[in-house]
Amino acid sequence: MIELFQFDWSPFCIVQRRILEFSGVPFRITNIPNGDRTLIWRITKQRYHAVPVIRDGKSVLFEVSDDSQVIAKYLDSRLRLGLFPWELEGVQSILWRHIETEVEGLCFKLNDIYWQEIVPRSEQLLFLRHKERKFGRGCLDQWRAERKELLAQLDQRLVPFEQMLMYKPFLLDQRPRFVDFDLYGMLGNFLYSGHYRLPAAHTHLREWHRRMERVQSKSFPCENAHQSRCPGAPGRGL
Repeated sequence: MIELFQFDWSPFCIVQRRILEFSGVPFRITNIPNGDRTLIWRITKQRYHAVPVIRDGKSVLFEVSDDSQVIAKYLDSRLRLGLFPWELEGVQSILWRHIETEVEGLCFKLNDIYWQEIVPRSEQLLFLRHKERKFGRGCLDQWRAERKELLAQLDQRLVPFEQMLMYKPFLLDQRPRFVDFDLYGMLGNFLYSGHYRLPAAHTHLREWHRRMERVQSKSFPCENAHQSRCPGAPGRGL
């Protein structure tokens, strides 16, 4: 069984978790403390300390750079999900880089404002130390003071996605591709604290988000006639 090592509010973990849910195959979740990556360090044989990580039998998968999509591409190939069609490779590469910088950068700040509600008390010192070493002393208080401005910036950065969804159910196509899950993960981090909602003016984005919460791969036909196994097909379990 595929095992996902994660912590709940990580945007990149939400991406992989939703892909696994979309696939319909059984999988296991192992939550790790945000401040203790000992287990990750061990299972990756001292090669990696971040999340998410996937273990599938003897295979352990993790990202090799900020721009890689090792885990998602592995799951796509393993589970035949159609997330990375060749004809969309270029545009998806551009989009996911934009999503994981311009959107994610605002989402995590807005979520981290409520860090004391999210992070277990026993982990809060390490969380605060990590954030302040990376972003400077008082960064969490600064983001809290800038909350309205950050929300306005996020609203504007979501406009192109609202426009993309005006004539299609998903960002690029009639079925979800990787960038749909990527954006869903960044927004999942933004929404995690329960203090926010998606902008009311972005009606198509809100409908897309509701669609992404329940969409399943079995609703879509396999695109490659040579693929002998499709997720959800009777008698073809992994």
